[in-house]
Amino acid sequence: MVPRYSRPDMTAIWTPEARFRIWFEIEAHATEALADLGVVPKSAAKALWDWWATNPAIDVAAIDAIEAVTKHDVIAFLTWVAEQVGDEARFMHQGMTSSDVLDTCLSVQLVRASDILLADLDALLAAIKTRAYEHKMTPTIGRSHGIHAEPVTFGLKLAGAYAEFARCKARLEAARADIATCAVSGAVGTFANIDPAVEAHVAAKLGLTVEPVSTQVIPRDRHAMYFATLGVIASSIERLAIEVRHLQRTEVLEAEEYFSPGQKGSSAMPHKRNPVLTENLTGLARMVRSAVVPALENVALWHERDISHSSVERYIAPDATITLDFALARLTGVIDKLLVYPARMQKNLDKMGGLVHSQRVLLALTQAGVSREDSYRLVQRNAMKVWESDGELSLLELLKADTDVTAALSVAEIEDKFDLGYHLKHVDTIFARVFGE
Repeated sequence: MVPRYSRPDMTAIWTPEARFRIWFEIEAHATEALADLGVVPKSAAKALWDWWATNPAIDVAAIDAIEAVTKHDVIAFLTWVAEQVGDEARFMHQGMTSSDVLDTCLSVQLVRASDILLADLDALLAAIKTRAYEHKMTPTIGRSHGIHAEPVTFGLKLAGAYAEFARCKARLEAARADIATCAVSGAVGTFANIDPAVEAHVAAKLGLTVEPVSTQVIPRDRHAMYFATLGVIASSIERLAIEVRHLQRTEVLEAEEYFSPGQKGSSAMPHKRNPVLTENLTGLARMVRSAVVPALENVALWHERDISHSSVERYIAPDATITLDFALARLTGVIDKLLVYPARMQKNLDKMGGLVHSQRVLLALTQAGVSREDSYRLVQRNAMKVWESDGELSLLELLKADTDVTAALSVAEIEDKFDLGYHLKHVDTIFARVFGE
């Protein structure tokens, strides 16, 4: 976790104190269920909850000091709690194993992290939608391979981003549900020393579902899918960030990041306004995706359990969620304050002498009876003259002067094919599909 790229609500989920508080709740709920079953005295559960009701401070340093001797984190925690609660604490952890606590705790943490990330996505979607409608009919050039293709609108670009992040949200909702399982099944997961009813009780209290077969750990395919989902969201962040970075290039300059009063772009060049936020987002996306392969490798554990996954998750769980939370918030700010330049978009659209209308002329020639091969040749030979003139020549004028073209199409028919509005006639349909309005 890097403080520079962290926000407090997400970071709080992964503090040692927060982890120990979840551990206590798991143990206390399990003891409560065991008391209801008559396995332990009801006084044991009461003693735990009575102590908890005092809102005790969690002495992380003391627990760490015990672990330095025991070399076992859960045992260290149980020892410290017993020192606070007294004799009744001996009934904690009856029939349980460490993974019951560790894995269930991780599920709780990932669920809480998911809720923050889902709220982040809602904020980003709202920002994108607002800007999409603002520029719904702002014409700009669409590019394929980075080269001018045909007209689109800036609103359509943003509508595409909205649809993509809506899919991201749906995937995260599914991943949240998949990760929200509880395991309190004891050594190797057979419930030999603890009733399945205890697991069901703990799961209900923590807002989780029971893990159908937990061996001694919750199966890591769930975690692999979760972190893969975070990786996909990160890639969607990068895709939109790269679009902004390209649009901010000096030669394009159709949109750019907000540049605040007093902001400096370069230590050497006072004129610089750089896309630093979106460049940063590209880097953060790489870091989130770096968690995916280790999560996939964690799926294959030895027999009923090993702990090769544990050290990995201590890194990737906090780092990936904290980084993605920060990245989503940063991207929301970028979109919300994005400077958009419609006049520059129109200038770039007109830059290449009408080449963007070449397909319409091609299609019109084929409909007029010219073969597709000849139609392509006729339009291309004029288009290349415009290309080589760097847009100084006009495709429309060249076509009107080409007797092979005018033999098939009238001047009026040729001119009709250079109508910008033709390309935008289905924008409403696309917006209705994306936004449902």
